[in-house]
Amino acid sequence: MDNKFLLPKKSERIILLQRIDLASPFEKKLRKLFGRYIFSNFITKYFLNKKNIASNYYETMLNEYFSIKHLINKEDKLFLSIGSGIGGLEAIINERLDNKSFYFIERNYISKKVKYGWGGMNNAEAYNNFDLQKQFLENNGMNKNNFYVFDYDRDEFPIMKFDIITSLFSLDYHYDFNLYIDYLKKVSRNDTKIIFDTIRADYFLKIFKNVEIINTELDTVHKSKRIVCRNFI
Repeated sequence: MDNKFLLPKKSERIILLQRIDLASPFEKKLRKLFGRYIFSNFITKYFLNKKNIASNYYETMLNEYFSIKHLINKEDKLFLSIGSGIGGLEAIINERLDNKSFYFIERNYISKKVKYGWGGMNNAEAYNNFDLQKQFLENNGMNKNNFYVFDYDRDEFPIMKFDIITSLFSLDYHYDFNLYIDYLKKVSRNDTKIIFDTIRADYFLKIFKNVEIINTELDTVHKSKRIVCRNFI
């Protein structure tokens, strides 16, 4: 990938809305000055600086990969991603590890006013486009027969036993973990690794037999922890 992703046309805006940390200092000032609605619907549409997004997004996703690399072994074949965005992390995993299949659960629209914060059980925020996501994954080396995208609002979720489930800065960071708890119990074994970010790591000690903190993010507003959980109680 030459240290940057190959981006479909018009995908830069989607990526920036998914990862506001990629915004330049000037763009962040505009967001603060004009508010989230104008920033999301006008500034990112017409005044977005697209120059470095492909390389910055790659670097960000590479760092995410390194944060969980030690949890992935050659026996792990089936990956489920919940709220992963356009799929940069999965593209890097696919690039570096053979014979993987990826399943995505996403929403297929862009909210008028994108919020980056806790939404609890009623969080309806979304910023994705399935056509761009599929094109992005194929552009960056993923075979179309090795990935499957499911619409949170319309599709039945895939039922199988996954090896690794990831939901970075999404599950229990933007919306409540309990939205998925029954489903996750159906699609995980005792050794399935469920990796996500949360501000309440201790809460999951009563849900899982094994909870491990693998990273603490002090730069985010929420001072979140990345945890890997195994074996529902």
